[in-house]
Amino acid sequence: MNIIFGPINSRRFGRSLGIDLSPNKKQCNFDCLYCELSPNKTVDKYSDIISAEDILSELKDSLNKYKNIDAITITANGEPTLYPYLDELIDNINLIKGDIKTLILTNSSTIYNKNIQQSLKKLDTVKLSLDCIDAKCLKKLDRAFKSITIDDIKKGLLEFKNIYSGNLVIEILLVETINDKKEHIKALNEFLLQLLPTRIDIGSVDRPPAYPISAINYDKLRDISLLFDSSLPIYIASRKNITATPSNYNNNEILATLFKRPLTDDDVEILFDENTKNRLKILLKDDKIKKVDSNGVFFYKI
Repeated sequence: MNIIFGPINSRRFGRSLGIDLSPNKKQCNFDCLYCELSPNKTVDKYSDIISAEDILSELKDSLNKYKNIDAITITANGEPTLYPYLDELIDNINLIKGDIKTLILTNSSTIYNKNIQQSLKKLDTVKLSLDCIDAKCLKKLDRAFKSITIDDIKKGLLEFKNIYSGNLVIEILLVETINDKKEHIKALNEFLLQLLPTRIDIGSVDRPPAYPISAINYDKLRDISLLFDSSLPIYIASRKNITATPSNYNNNEILATLFKRPLTDDDVEILFDENTKNRLKILLKDDKIKKVDSNGVFFYKI
């Protein structure tokens, strides 16, 4: 079984080993329009279950084979928090990982569950999806299992934030005409100002989706990012279909841009020409701006 995959080199997490808790088939309580896996009926529990012992055995073999691993990423062909032995697995990973960081990629569907909250709080980074902020979107875009509600998800996220001391990252995948409207972004912004996660990643369709939908290019994602409050650390994850041409900014224009929205190194590469990049370096050296690490992504900000 291909339970362990990688190592994968990630800009944000370094050299990472992945754990697929459902390697044999898709087992998920969402059937997202943008999923790279084939459409499938949603479920609320795994029917194909791999033992924690088998997972740990393969993980130990991989850790012995591959050195200098920075992160262990728990994921699945589906939703990893549906795995029935998740708590036991995390405890045992923590016993053998040493200085390696741990993270999980989850769709947030079970975050209202107190047992899931207690399991996830043992991880260094928890990355939770939040594409939707209302019931209509959850049904249309994420196509959630019938018992899942957006109110439970929002309540669970706020509860989890109160007990979690690690890096809480929110991922928002935007799809043309479905969840990219200003009123939807406004509602997301209001909730995220309550949640105050470590970082917010926004992106769009990156791989061939399960259903026919349209991706949003970088230019529009950049416009959408400006609709969020400037205190929120927004990272634009998608770099496809970039049409923006690097421009020349004077010092005041650089500062005004950073006041509206902190920029990442990727943003700087896209938006600023070489002269502007040099001005940015001088502003940084003169302490007019600062560069802040937000769980592996660096932001230039006022």
